[in-house]
Amino acid sequence: MSHPDYRLTLRPLETPRGVSSVVGPHGVGASPGDKKSKNKSLRGKKKSIFETYMSKEDVSEGLKRGTLIQGILRINPKKFHEAFIPSPDGDRDIFIDGVVARNRALNGDLVVVKLFPEEQWKVIKPDSNDKETEGAYESYLPEELCGSLLPQQSLKGYNDSPDVIIEAQFDDSDSEDGHGNTQNILVDGVKKLLVCLHEKGKEDAGAPVTKDENISMAQDTRTLPEKSLQRSAKVVYILEKKHSRAATGFLKLLADKNSELFRKYALFSPSDHRVPRIYVPLKDCPQDFVTRPKDYANTLFICRIVDWKEDSNFALGQLAKSLGQAGEIEPETEGILTEYGVDFSDFSSEVLECLPQGLPWTIPPEEFNKRRDLRKDCIFTIDPSTARDLDDALSCKPLTDGNFEVGVHIADVSYFVPEGSDLDKVAAERATSVYLVQKVIPMLPRLLCEELCSLNPMTDKLTFSVIWTLTPKGKILDEWFGRTIIRSCTKLSYEHAQSMIESPTKKIPEKELPPISPEHTSEEVHRAVLNLHGIAKELRKQRFVDGALRLDQLKLAFTLDHETGLPQGCHIYEYRDSNKLVEEFMLLANMAVAHKIHRAFPERALLRRHPPPQTKMLNDLVEFCDQMGLSMDFSSAGALNKSLTETFGDDKYSLARKEVLTNMCSRPMQMALYFCSGMLQEQAQFRHYALNVPLYTHFTSPIRRFADVLVHRLLAATLGYREVPNVEPDALQKQADHCNDRRMASKRVQELSTSLFFSVLVKESGPLESEAMVLGVLNQAFDVLVLRYGVQKRVYCNVITIFSLVEVVLQAEDAALKYSAILKRPGTEGLLGLQDEEECDHDQQED
Repeated sequence: MSHPDYRLTLRPLETPRGVSSVVGPHGVGASPGDKKSKNKSLRGKKKSIFETYMSKEDVSEGLKRGTLIQGILRINPKKFHEAFIPSPDGDRDIFIDGVVARNRALNGDLVVVKLFPEEQWKVIKPDSNDKETEGAYESYLPEELCGSLLPQQSLKGYNDSPDVIIEAQFDDSDSEDGHGNTQNILVDGVKKLLVCLHEKGKEDAGAPVTKDENISMAQDTRTLPEKSLQRSAKVVYILEKKHSRAATGFLKLLADKNSELFRKYALFSPSDHRVPRIYVPLKDCPQDFVTRPKDYANTLFICRIVDWKEDSNFALGQLAKSLGQAGEIEPETEGILTEYGVDFSDFSSEVLECLPQGLPWTIPPEEFNKRRDLRKDCIFTIDPSTARDLDDALSCKPLTDGNFEVGVHIADVSYFVPEGSDLDKVAAERATSVYLVQKVIPMLPRLLCEELCSLNPMTDKLTFSVIWTLTPKGKILDEWFGRTIIRSCTKLSYEHAQSMIESPTKKIPEKELPPISPEHTSEEVHRAVLNLHGIAKELRKQRFVDGALRLDQLKLAFTLDHETGLPQGCHIYEYRDSNKLVEEFMLLANMAVAHKIHRAFPERALLRRHPPPQTKMLNDLVEFCDQMGLSMDFSSAGALNKSLTETFGDDKYSLARKEVLTNMCSRPMQMALYFCSGMLQEQAQFRHYALNVPLYTHFTSPIRRFADVLVHRLLAATLGYREVPNVEPDALQKQADHCNDRRMASKRVQELSTSLFFSVLVKESGPLESEAMVLGVLNQAFDVLVLRYGVQKRVYCNVITIFSLVEVVLQAEDAALKYSAILKRPGTEGLLGLQDEEECDHDQQED
């Protein structure tokens, strides 16, 4: 999916960071045996492989004139020779072909590119099955769009029989696009699939396959009348090196034992093929590595790139540490965190000194004079049963006129994080907590996020509240913002709240509920939950009437062994009415605060916008749906939501098709972004596409998101509790940019953590069977959504062998193919090209 360029203004240009002052090894050039090297015959003089970066003056001038384009570089994880940056006009992504054209930039870097002449642009066929011309579909679905939906019926009973059975096993070779050294032993068998396809399908699937097939085939002159061009470019400058330059991988000896390099360097082979191979000094390696290299064949290392010369295919790096055995959870997790630049170190003594020192801490008496005292109110939290960082609490008090006083009470984190302190600086740098399957990497020290700030029951807590007078239909009659003190009467889990919702007239036995403070009763809490649920249903119904969109996607949850920490099982997390209840009031609070701070500070409000879907990809999806005979309306968020809701039935096959189409609809969606209101001239750009609202922000999770802390400070200034923050719009925008960067890294880490645990579970449990539906067919592979687990996998046709079962159904209809598939994974081999789905935040679905 296309990344938006979320730099609202050009960043100051610096010396290109791809050119380092670190001196590399003398004579380092193309690797021994590198087939692409053209300079082996040159002696004493190295021919440059990469172009020298342009000067910052020329780059600045080129960006102003429009002859150069900047954007976030995305490298296709499936085909690492392909890279893309988003087009500024929202059209098809700009294509960057090969490592040389990338010019030492890595995935996620903010780069400047220069377009090639039109005759060098990529030629693609409009009807090509290979849809990867739009780049790497890593998941960028905004949290406001996604949820967790459990299909009402298993697809196990679907009766249609497969027409063809192919036995297949994925060979986990070094190649990411399925072009390993595997023998094509079933190519003839694959061609037999063509018996049930139209002639057009026969030609596409049966054609000889080359690595750059979609380019070379498209350049056939016979297809020129149908051709479309994709602008192609090369990287000429790296504006910001966003990639951490760290990678996990394995050590190998160089191939040429007689070379001078062999005596000085080992070769580091990253697990992520988008990162180049790296020369590392032997002095950094284990002492016996040269004599016993096989002892380290399965040892995972971390390496950091320190330089990458113009005359070398490989980078120069330093070996940071040995992590442990590949495939084990903790070494792999540490590698993931390091690669994505997540700071998981202990907080420094300087940071810890910023915390209250006299424990147990109590609220100072003067705070009671400054805040509204709500400690006697029936206020409670609803969170996952394992949650420790309780950001938000709810209250609902019936009024004599039939209306309700509803409160959202958020931990007052800004009270404990003095602006400009060491604690503030480290929280700003981390920007977000990172939720892994087995643990949390907190943004704040645990004393704050689990004790002093966390709204734990039956203790006095400092909060920031939004309190409304609402009708039973959810209409706002009155609204109040302010600092408060609360005393939560109980900590409900989503399961507790759900049982209350499902038993409106039945008393819940005390033993099935958590402890409740003696000032309140379980019946009082039960009534409050039911009243909140009733209002939430009305709010939700009205939101979708007003044009909101939700793309519910499956989210995988695990049960872990308490002793070993290994996954024992997994299931699709069910998103139920209790989750929706909390979501609606968090959304309401975030929208209310957005309007409040924007009215007060129209030039320096920190808001959150969601741009519309990428135009070209959306048009492709519209065309696809037309070909498939699906009556889908993509004209607005609300129209799309209505189409997804009404187009499909509730039978098993329809539910599966809806799941696949929902997944496809997520691809054109852009990231939701924090931004400073003073940096955009058109207020129309402030809009949130998925929510279909003019203003939105994040206020409800300050324990785990630094953006919310900034919003709390703005709200406090709005209400006169403090002076206006002394920050200019461009400085606030830089903070917003950093929050965007860290948020995306955090979400990717969460996805990789889920993938890791899923792969370990499959390895430990043996074969898992699940029905799946094909998402799309490429020239030499097809992608499937495994419905039971909500994960995507790619099956490569040219690496199919005879050990595991893949049943494929292919049906032709009006020259458009419909596909469904059933996958059976081989025993303990690698996963079939797992491509992760984005999961939402662990608790609130609103953010």
